[in-house]
Amino acid sequence: MNLHRPNANEALQTKNRSRSVAPQSGICSRCVDGCKGNCDMFNATFRGRELLYPTPFGEITAGADKDYPVDYSHLNIMGYAMGAAGCEADPDRATFPAVSTETSFGVANKVKQKIPMFTGALGSTEIARVNWEHFAVGAAITGISLVCGENVCGIDPGLEFDKFGKVKKAPDMVRRVEAYRRYHQGYGDILVQMNVEDTRLGVAEYVIDQLGAETIELKWGQGAKCIGGEIKVHSLERAKELKKRGYIVTPDPESEAIQAAFKEGAITEFERHSRLGFVDQEGFMAEVERLRSLGAKRVTLKTGAYPMRELAMAIRWSSEAKIDLLTIDGAPGGTGMSPWRMMCEWGIPALHLHSMTHELCRRLEGRGGWVPDIAFAGGFSAEDHIFKALALGAPYTKAVCMGRALMIPGMVGKNIGRWLAGEDGGLPSTVSKHGTSKEEIFVAYEELRDQFGSEVDDLPLGAVGIYTASQKLRVGLQQLMAGARKWRVDLIERRDLAALSQEAAQVTGLDYIMDAYRQEALEVIDSLPNGNRTAQVA
Repeated sequence: MNLHRPNANEALQTKNRSRSVAPQSGICSRCVDGCKGNCDMFNATFRGRELLYPTPFGEITAGADKDYPVDYSHLNIMGYAMGAAGCEADPDRATFPAVSTETSFGVANKVKQKIPMFTGALGSTEIARVNWEHFAVGAAITGISLVCGENVCGIDPGLEFDKFGKVKKAPDMVRRVEAYRRYHQGYGDILVQMNVEDTRLGVAEYVIDQLGAETIELKWGQGAKCIGGEIKVHSLERAKELKKRGYIVTPDPESEAIQAAFKEGAITEFERHSRLGFVDQEGFMAEVERLRSLGAKRVTLKTGAYPMRELAMAIRWSSEAKIDLLTIDGAPGGTGMSPWRMMCEWGIPALHLHSMTHELCRRLEGRGGWVPDIAFAGGFSAEDHIFKALALGAPYTKAVCMGRALMIPGMVGKNIGRWLAGEDGGLPSTVSKHGTSKEEIFVAYEELRDQFGSEVDDLPLGAVGIYTASQKLRVGLQQLMAGARKWRVDLIERRDLAALSQEAAQVTGLDYIMDAYRQEALEVIDSLPNGNRTAQVA
């Protein structure tokens, strides 16, 4: 395993003074009285709770760096020299560009996607808010789904309530839905996520009735944290407003001592927390039915890196409620709004959780149960990750959910636009070596012009970035699928993977690499006629 220091990390902008560090505690082996820093404990001495979160909070996303003993890199994709599934076995027909990466999910009202992936929940974090047009338009023109995360209405400065204390008007939610819908081309959908606060505020009623939302996602958790989401606010009045709306706000902005500390400058920020959800089958089934009665065409569920018991509950209850998609998010995860140590140290790792999922789905199916469409999440960023996740969960897994991997090209594309305008010193050499105009820099720009005509110049450059990066994922997936002789996503199977270690084989239930296709191989050798065998030996 790689060195993992629990008392110093880039995400927290902290480091150890000593070259030698106690492995478990992360404390310098020689801790000196008079040290001027800069480990976690040094900073926590005077900044306290601020050291719980990656910094600068709201301006970055962070991904846990714990290196698990077994992960997806311990699986390899199988490639074959014979046969073709989903295409005629002809070198002129069975080419990798002929591979279809389209997929769909849902029960009656299926959602088609051009690529078997969609974005993670981009909710009330500041980084999601300021980049939303880039993310939403990028997902729409790419032909994938977009998840609008929790608490968007609840923190909207322009939020208006009706006489019952429910959402009457939420301008930021309107902006988010309309940005995606403007460029939607029949592939993908916008999923509006619900947590405890969203339910209490009547968000589902608002987005279905007023905005025409068709898909609502219930949320039990995610791979990055086992509590509700956080944001930070830097205004005392804003903190009071959010507490009045029913959120947990810490430290308490109504405390006189806290107000004094804020006035003196010791406290510069407040945390807004969502409440913990508590699930039971009766309540879950009732909520799904309620959402459908409101007019939701699809209801999905996202669950996090909980133990196998909660995973089984999610699968079984989703089966009985005929959920349209169950997204299962494994640890350690990446996020813009989670405590750092929690992100690193809690939950079931993605490979283990996804292996459990396949086992439980197969068991449910074997007992005559209906298995919902499944999506996997948890640290995916590349085309081989997509293939491996689809294969590991086959035939139940229809797509992967990507968080930071789809946010990055949105942010980079946006910043290229800023640099082209001369901001921050202009284009860095990493970009300018490819050209000095957007047409030269983005290899997919003219392709988009062919689709949208002159309107391409109105597309946010972050959206162009997501489309371009997704092109790499789509073509890379086509190449891997062609190598595995699979010309459709639904034909990918578990035997298209092999485990590189006995431990990975034990965790996943896949064949160890030395046993993969062994029986077929022995049959090839053993089929040699006895006479020929004797002649060759002689």
